[in-house]
Amino acid sequence: MKAPLDALVRAALAALDAGGDIASTDPELERTRDARHGDFTTNVAMRLAKPLGRKPRELAEALVAQLPESPQVAGVEIAGPGFINFRLADAAYREQIAEVLSAGERYGHGSAGAGRRVIVEFVSANPTGPLHVGHGRHAAFGASLANLLAATGHDVHREYYVNDAGRQMEILAISVWVRYLQAGGADVPLPDNAYRGDYVVDVAQALRASLGARFERDAGEVLAGLPADATDGGDRETYVDAFVGRARALLGDDFRALHDHGLDAVLADIRDDLGEFGVEFDRWFSERSLTDDGTVDAALERLRTREQLYERDGATWFRSSDYGDEKDRVVIRDNGVRTYFSSDIAYHHQKRERGFDLLLDVLGADHHGYVARVRGALEAMGEPGDSLEVRLVQFVTLYRGGEKVQMSTRSGEFVTLRELRDEVGRDAARLFYVMRSNDQHLDFDLELATSRSNENPVYYIQYAHARVCSVLRQLEEKGWRLDTAMGLASLDRVTEPQAQALVRSITRFPEVVELAAVNRAPHSVVHYLRDVANEFHTWYNARLFLVDDDAERNARVVLCIALRQVVANGLALLGVSAPERM
Repeated sequence: MKAPLDALVRAALAALDAGGDIASTDPELERTRDARHGDFTTNVAMRLAKPLGRKPRELAEALVAQLPESPQVAGVEIAGPGFINFRLADAAYREQIAEVLSAGERYGHGSAGAGRRVIVEFVSANPTGPLHVGHGRHAAFGASLANLLAATGHDVHREYYVNDAGRQMEILAISVWVRYLQAGGADVPLPDNAYRGDYVVDVAQALRASLGARFERDAGEVLAGLPADATDGGDRETYVDAFVGRARALLGDDFRALHDHGLDAVLADIRDDLGEFGVEFDRWFSERSLTDDGTVDAALERLRTREQLYERDGATWFRSSDYGDEKDRVVIRDNGVRTYFSSDIAYHHQKRERGFDLLLDVLGADHHGYVARVRGALEAMGEPGDSLEVRLVQFVTLYRGGEKVQMSTRSGEFVTLRELRDEVGRDAARLFYVMRSNDQHLDFDLELATSRSNENPVYYIQYAHARVCSVLRQLEEKGWRLDTAMGLASLDRVTEPQAQALVRSITRFPEVVELAAVNRAPHSVVHYLRDVANEFHTWYNARLFLVDDDAERNARVVLCIALRQVVANGLALLGVSAPERM
């Protein structure tokens, strides 16, 4: 709806400015907040008045005088200090409803991001256990955001960064090994800092079933000379590191096999979990590959040649404080081991080398300090700092009937994404996760999510879609056939305020999608769908759709189908289904 008006205003600006400086000004058309003031408004005259040395209203009048004639515009007026308000003709809305029907699943898609390559990295949970409800919010937000960017013409690549190297994976390996040894009758206690979930037992049993006694070692050999664990008055971190060292010594090359078995088992579970949640990735990127193929060393050498690294206390440091970080960061420890940060530097630089214009990371709220150091590293390597954008996702709290829920897994440690989906379903989980802005804490009401009531947004929105399907079934049962052309030509027969409001809301959908993509705000799509569903339900309850008059009946049904299409398209962007029956 906005594009034709944009062209008209740009034509008027060009007519006033032979040199072209004014003509390049963005009209910045917006929907009016009050329909009494028209449909769209622009403040372009007010923005240009000062640089042109003219009064805003005077400039607005000059622009209006230069506006080309258009059958889509019913009226133009100047308001306040210089706003130019446009009232669209009914024909413009009829054309847009026709566009909804012809575009179908593509309605709402645009080209604002055409030519821009974006890599969206999200979830990226350590593969040390099942995904929990917090990861679920990351998955829903990241997937919806990627869908919005794709819908606005961006070339989108979805990636999961697999942290398959480092200490946490080693701890998972020895956790599996201890459970494996216990299953064989060995009296080896699980380290206090090990992973304790029942999933570790399952992985260990699968290991024993597939590889037999290959990893068996004598309990005395395993425990001999180890320092005290926390339960015996020692330090849990020291003990678990010593245990890892003992495992490496006793297992030799088999430690890598043990490590990879645990990794593969947990990662397969994560893949399945996300797949069932409707979240897919173009690539699962291995952190370990960055070291294996020399990418980390190459990135550090690039920083070193640009004099961005220095040595202190036996360690190698990056000058991140020069780029807005609170302090410099270690990239190589005094024992020669590369830090996680060095891998992060290499990974993000490699993304740029793969040709991505925007690196969009979806991370937990506790990563706030991470942004400056990674952006600084990119800048230090000669990349634009604003090529990195990070969206932080706040925490989730579960409630049932106003009471905080202490729902736990078999391990008693956290609530898994699977448990949540089992209780509320995939659709409710996907929509509830993105109902609020990612930077706001989310209170997830389990009772509301499973209720069949108007207060449940997923039910209320899906019910609008199902209701239209019911209307179409009734149309067929009565022996009537839809005449789409007649319906479009007769939309002016549908005059009640509820229907007129619905028409305006339906045609607003492309603008909603574009703004949601620009603002990284899937929740605005939820709010739009709730509003448009409310307008439909209000209209449905107030008027009979399947009337005897052919023209009026077809017009009402055509409008219903347009509503159904935008609801289906909006839900698809959020990864939520659009059922035909409820």
